[in-house]
Amino acid sequence: MKKNIIENIKTLFFALIIALIIRSLFFQPFYIPSSSMEPSLLIGDRLFVSKYSFGYSRHSFPFSPKLFEGRIFSNFPERGDVIVFKTPADNRTDYIKRLIGLPGDTIQIIDGNLYLNNEIINKKKLEAKLEINCGVEILRSNIYEETLPSGKKYLSAYRRIGSMQNTDTFIVPNNHYFFMGDNRDCSKDSRFLSSVGYVHFDNLVGKAQIIFLSNNSKKYSLIKFWKWNETIRFNRFFKKIL
Repeated sequence: MKKNIIENIKTLFFALIIALIIRSLFFQPFYIPSSSMEPSLLIGDRLFVSKYSFGYSRHSFPFSPKLFEGRIFSNFPERGDVIVFKTPADNRTDYIKRLIGLPGDTIQIIDGNLYLNNEIINKKKLEAKLEINCGVEILRSNIYEETLPSGKKYLSAYRRIGSMQNTDTFIVPNNHYFFMGDNRDCSKDSRFLSSVGYVHFDNLVGKAQIIFLSNNSKKYSLIKFWKWNETIRFNRFFKKIL
């Protein structure tokens, strides 16, 4: 009996070690709790983030232990990537946003249009009057397909009335990045320097790759399995994140 208990403890211990290695070095699951990335990511989406995409920093590991400085096996992100990062304000909270500005870039919103290095980002209206979540508020928004200079395309939402029209000019410092939520008028991101601002390369956690599960948590919890036909978004399963 005692031998069986010891063997079970050993099995559990090694299972936890393997899970920790996979989570820290390869893939980590994340849950989307807010609407800042709508329409690309919805509240209730569960996704896998690849931890190896940009190499490893202390933020690649649980609780961000100070094991080493900088990044090892580093690779640079590409403009348009959807990335999880630790907010500079506390180096603890996970945010997920789209990378818009690379080191040295200038970003500004002028008359409701996004400018990158003094060039307007092309956007094509796809759908009007779509209702987009913003906390407890519902925003009537226009949906656009934006195209970055690299050719990367993604969807963005702009409030029909009261959308942010103009900002200061942001100049991205060396070794830092500028992030924005796709839900332009309901996202705390790099436009707000006091709370998020420019994100250091070391704060990048990983690249969002694929949605593996999605449910409308505003309707029912996953625990209520008898309501799955009403709450689970089967059409989002295994959807690649663009």
